[in-house]
Amino acid sequence: MISASEAAKYAVDHVTRLTGRDAEGVVGVERADDGWQVAVEIVETHRIPDSADILAVYVTELDGDGELVSYRRRHRYLRGHVDRCGRD
Repeated sequence: MISASEAAKYAVDHVTRLTGRDAEGVVGVERADDGWQVAVEIVETHRIPDSADILAVYVTELDGDGELVSYRRRHRYLRGHVDRCGRD
């Protein structure tokens, strides 16, 4: 079984290759039954100024070896937009 930090690196690599977009970073890592669930923040649309960029969180599921099992976009939002506490 790979470590959480290795899972995060694999997830970023998988999502950036599949979407062709830049990753901002990993915003969540959680151990799953036989692997990891990793949330990766992606810049979907670059705008000027960059505070108007559109970001998205992609949730990935990796097996114990770091291979991608599934991924999906959870939500999109403007950079700098803050959700209220307790709400996704």
